Amino acid sequence: MPNLLSIPFKKTYPINVKEAARNYIYAHGGAHPDEFKDDINLWQNLRKDGVGGVVHVDRINSTLLYHAQLVSILTKLPTDIQLDITYAPTFQDTRVPITLKNLAFERCGVLFNLASLYSQLASSEDRSKIDGIKRATANYQYAAGTLSFLKSSAIPKLVFSPEDDEIPLDLSDAFVQGLEWLMLAQAQECSWQMAKLNQYKNGLVSKVAARVASLYQSAASAIRHALPPIKHLFPSDWLPHFEAKSLHFEAVSQYRKSMDEIETSRYGFEIARLIEAQDKAKKAYDIARRGRIAQPVLQDAQSLLEVVQKNLKRAERDNDLIYHHDVPATSTLPAIAAANLVTSIPPPGLVDPVALVGPKPIFGDLVGWGAKEAISIYNDRKQNLVKEKIIDVAREQQDTADEALRILNLPSALEALERPVGLPPSLLRKAEEVRLENGPAKIEVSIEDVQRLAQHDLAILEEAMDILDNEASEDEAARKDTLLDRLPSHEANVELIEKEKRYRNILAQAATSDETVRQKWDDWEKNIVELTWSEEDLEASVPSSTISSATYVTTQGKNTQIQARALRVLIEALDDLHRARDQLIRRAQALADADDIRDRILKVSSGFERLVEVEPAMFEDVSDEELAKYDKFLKEISEIDQKQNGILSDIQSRNELFLQCRRDDPSVKDREHALQSLDLAYHKYREITRNLDEGFKFYNDLAGILVQFKEACKNWSHLRNQEIHPTNDTRPNASTNQTTVGSPPTPTRKQPVGKSSLGLPSINSSDWEFEEFDLPPGPQR
Repeated sequence: MPNLLSIPFKKTYPINVKEAARNYIYAHGGAHPDEFKDDINLWQNLRKDGVGGVVHVDRINSTLLYHAQLVSILTKLPTDIQLDITYAPTFQDTRVPITLKNLAFERCGVLFNLASLYSQLASSEDRSKIDGIKRATANYQYAAGTLSFLKSSAIPKLVFSPEDDEIPLDLSDAFVQGLEWLMLAQAQECSWQMAKLNQYKNGLVSKVAARVASLYQSAASAIRHALPPIKHLFPSDWLPHFEAKSLHFEAVSQYRKSMDEIETSRYGFEIARLIEAQDKAKKAYDIARRGRIAQPVLQDAQSLLEVVQKNLKRAERDNDLIYHHDVPATSTLPAIAAANLVTSIPPPGLVDPVALVGPKPIFGDLVGWGAKEAISIYNDRKQNLVKEKIIDVAREQQDTADEALRILNLPSALEALERPVGLPPSLLRKAEEVRLENGPAKIEVSIEDVQRLAQHDLAILEEAMDILDNEASEDEAARKDTLLDRLPSHEANVELIEKEKRYRNILAQAATSDETVRQKWDDWEKNIVELTWSEEDLEASVPSSTISSATYVTTQGKNTQIQARALRVLIEALDDLHRARDQLIRRAQALADADDIRDRILKVSSGFERLVEVEPAMFEDVSDEELAKYDKFLKEISEIDQKQNGILSDIQSRNELFLQCRRDDPSVKDREHALQSLDLAYHKYREITRNLDEGFKFYNDLAGILVQFKEACKNWSHLRNQEIHPTNDTRPNASTNQTTVGSPPTPTRKQPVGKSSLGLPSINSSDWEFEEFDLPPGPQR
């Protein structure tokens, strides 16, 4: 075994690039997978020679090319395309390999193995010759540079999912930093060897050796101070190797400095340096002997100790007989300034991957995932803005106006006064609308549909629980025959059971809301049915007032007429605002439907440097500029609200004057009450139908979530059963490519939660702890 160490490859395994890439492009790429058949094949072929495993100088270019193409791929695809990537832990390839659905994991593995390749090429050089030492020095520095690049550029992008059962600790900053210090120390040791062979002055050789000792000490400190799980990844003989090397080169540095002291006739300092060298050499030899490290290291330590002891005896004898110089205490010796001759050098192919991929990078013609996500995010923001800040606000404003008029018994009071017989045109229009829609039958059908959907959702949840119950029964039966090294079902499926309780609670709340809507229909069914009567029957049901035109001859009658006319003008102004709101909503929705940010996003995306990993956040300014188109609608809706508040205030004041002037005629009041009842019945009809539409959408959205939950239960149960009855296939249905537990569904971006979109995170995701399931608005739904 040589006296320098090399980093072993992280063992990897073949992956099915073709299936995962085609599935992703088909589902999310906006293109047909056949368009990228050559790119997918190139990716698969490049990986064969680009992931390490063979020590040959030609593999450097293969690995650099594959890494450059991976950088290109990651500008087009998200890290999770449902591609299983497997690497064994460093130094421990006999342990269970770690599998992640993460292209960043692949990139880190490739970079790690590139550093391993450089280190193994360096260790294989013949360092008895100058050229071999030079190549070894360069390769160790490239290894250190690759590790530095891995730590600064790749590891920060390796983000783990909560579903990842195990993470690669050998790709942590602490582990990689320790290896980088080791590579620099060994590069410096090669430089020290070169300085010694070239017969540099002892003072310079001493400084070079001091830097070797410092670098080995940094490597040892990285191991000592690492967390236990990381510390235990290193072989047991590496820490003593680092410590012995550090002490050995401290001794070498002091020994060479003692020779420099002789040249300046400082014989007392010579002896002090040799005493210090002897102390360090003894410690290095003891650690090498006890640590059972490589034999060449032990031999070097023993040889140095013998040389130092021999020279110390000679120096003490000469000083006692000839020079008689005072020997200073070793603690007072000036420190030896270290001379650093090496640095971490990233290979040029890592710094400039563009030069390697050429004009045709893999998936170069595919729209990048970052741009697609930015487009999707913009569309979500646009729809949410139109819905929440325009449509919902307009509905609230209209509801406020309707409620204010209802409380004031308007416009029924005016219509009863203005039209002592017959029906107001506005009421006739509303009755015709209900009659044409066959309102009562429509409500009954909708109630039945909503109830049927609720029962369907509950049935899905029950099926999911049956799956868990069956698994628990099988687990219990298996425990009677076999000792299982795993948690029993009632402990292992706690998260699934908690989610089931949450869904059941949601269904219970929704059932309460459904009953409220049903009760509202029962209360108003008779009045709503009246609206479907013929005009003659409806008119006959409303009493006529006895007010005659003579009433208006009196002063009081004239005042009543004036106030009624003023109230009518204000109510008509309120109707104008309602029409303006409707028109504003139509204009905003038309703009949103035609608004396509795709071309601008792609144009901005094309302006980024090649192989830059495009993130959705890079388009934030573009999205904000495009959303500014909707500011005019927000301004208009705000102005309408201010106008409405002013009109409602004027209506309330004018209505008080109207009530003071109106004669207390019972027939007028009866007519007012009848007209108000019919008008309110229409508004209740609209409210009930809106509640039912929202309930229909609510249960449909929930059904989608419950189906995924059921699939998660099925996958979890299947995996548990596989532990008892293992088969070659680890999926419930290999042909459907179903997502298994621990594999969050793509896209990885969490969709906004609400009535317009309900995204389901993976079943172990902590998102469910904070995600609120929006109940449709209405009566406590």
